[in-house]
Amino acid sequence: MITAGAEMQVFVATKPVDFRKQADGLAAIVQAALGADPFCGAIYVFRSRRMDRIKLVWWDGTGICPMAKRLQSGCFEWPPIEDGMMKLTAAQLSTLLEGGAWSRVERRDVIRPSATQ
Repeated sequence: MITAGAEMQVFVATKPVDFRKQADGLAAIVQAALGADPFCGAIYVFRSRRMDRIKLVWWDGTGICPMAKRLQSGCFEWPPIEDGMMKLTAAQLSTLLEGGAWSRVERRDVIRPSATQ
């Protein structure tokens, strides 16, 4: 289960990947090609060439969790193809998974209270 929160880190690999890869193969891409730690609890998002499918992998503390989604019609909105990855907020990830325009979702700073009232 993905739990959204202000601390959630979401990274998007901007280059398409081979969608025959499963969770372990995608975790290897995170480590080797992206230079990140696939076991840090962050969510890593990958796209297909046709942009109608995405895969997510994350470490939940007990194992690697995979998720895949294919849109019935249309394409996911995606950043330009470049090397590396970009960061999304939890709200942007939710919008991306719904097939919406995640780039229109603005980041809102949440101020953590220092004391109860």
